[in-house]
Amino acid sequence: MMSKRTSSSFRDPSGYVFIEDDSVKRIINPIYFNQYRSLTKSGFYNTLFEKKYLIPHKVVEENQDQIIIEAQKIPLVNYPYEWSFLQYKHAALLTLKIQKLSLKNNFTLKDASAFNITFHEGKPVFIDTLSFDFYQENNPWLAYKQFIMHFLGPLVLTKYFGQDYLKTLSQNLEGISLQKLSRLLPFKSYFSPTLVTNIHLLAKYDKKYESDKKSVSNNLSKASQIKLIDGLYDYILNLSANEKTEWDHYYNQINYDDVAYQFKKKAVKDWFLSIQGKSLIDIGGNDGTFSRELKEQADLLIVADVDPNAVEQNYRQIIKSKEKIILPLVIDVLNPAANYGFNNEERFSFIDRIKELNLDGCLALAVIHHITLSGNIPFSLSAQFFSKMSSNLLIEFPTRKDSWVQFLLDSKREFKNHFDFYDEENFEKEYAVYFEILKKEKIDSSERILYRLKRRN
Repeated sequence: MMSKRTSSSFRDPSGYVFIEDDSVKRIINPIYFNQYRSLTKSGFYNTLFEKKYLIPHKVVEENQDQIIIEAQKIPLVNYPYEWSFLQYKHAALLTLKIQKLSLKNNFTLKDASAFNITFHEGKPVFIDTLSFDFYQENNPWLAYKQFIMHFLGPLVLTKYFGQDYLKTLSQNLEGISLQKLSRLLPFKSYFSPTLVTNIHLLAKYDKKYESDKKSVSNNLSKASQIKLIDGLYDYILNLSANEKTEWDHYYNQINYDDVAYQFKKKAVKDWFLSIQGKSLIDIGGNDGTFSRELKEQADLLIVADVDPNAVEQNYRQIIKSKEKIILPLVIDVLNPAANYGFNNEERFSFIDRIKELNLDGCLALAVIHHITLSGNIPFSLSAQFFSKMSSNLLIEFPTRKDSWVQFLLDSKREFKNHFDFYDEENFEKEYAVYFEILKKEKIDSSERILYRLKRRN
């Protein structure tokens, strides 16, 4: 049997995660035996499983030295800096729900990291089985500060300053410090009792007592904790980020007619059937319109887009239709998430996680001209990128006659001639290094071409 300890699982003395024969398992050390057995025997774990708050697990081995559990495998673990605002909100609300339920069952969350949450089957789910501890009367929620740094902070900064702040944890895995958070927030934030209490005053006390943490950690009853959680829950529930983005309602603005639109829908379905696909990544997939054409055939549809509002529209549709196989993510192809953390192995890059999935297909509609002309990425490099996504690629190429291409070229002004290489001949030449061209067809009623490509071995 092949076993490999996960490089991201090393901080908790209670246990660690390892991969064995493609199964996700966790070793629980004796220091956590009492908590684990109490959580199991009390039925609290089962309650969390039934509510779909916590990823399910089963015991596969138990002795005096260790307990080994096997967790349900999540195809793609995703990170906070890959979520839309509403996804981030729902992750925060789930954490608060779990803490409140824990308190009512005499447990507590010992940490409240946003990395304990990932999106799976259309909703957030908690994935750290060992994050629970016994509740002790009048002790505070020790993970409260972490919750503010990982959840409330990025959400509030996004409310005031825009959605770039949803990527806070990609810059600092520990979260933004309370003092910095308090300094960054505008003066009007002092008119919010929630922000005064949970950020400004907390930052003040944290700085004052940083050499003696116990000074601010005494005598907080369970009822007071629940009141605190309810206040945070209500505030976050009503948070909004009213930031307009370029691709809002993109499919109401597209520059080709319904004939081309329907042609693309049929072509996408025909291609996916031809490769007998079950899994797909849709790069530049906007709100998931074309990926949804594959719902009947697919088991997993990852829809990645740079625009957080488009991703949010997709997520809202997932909630409305109770779709379980679509995963919407905020991904900038020009700067996808890298490897972060200790040894650059604590949080894994977007490309590495996708490659590990060995997906059946990659869809890239109406995106290559933006990569090439807006991002200044040569065809040779974008071909290399797409070759890492899947062995099968369906890519749309807008020709130089396309109005969007003309607009992008004109925006280059004096550098316009530098992009004379942008044509189908050069596209085919560079992509042929990585892919075999199986089929080329013009999209009806448009100046665009669809290519079916197969990665070379």
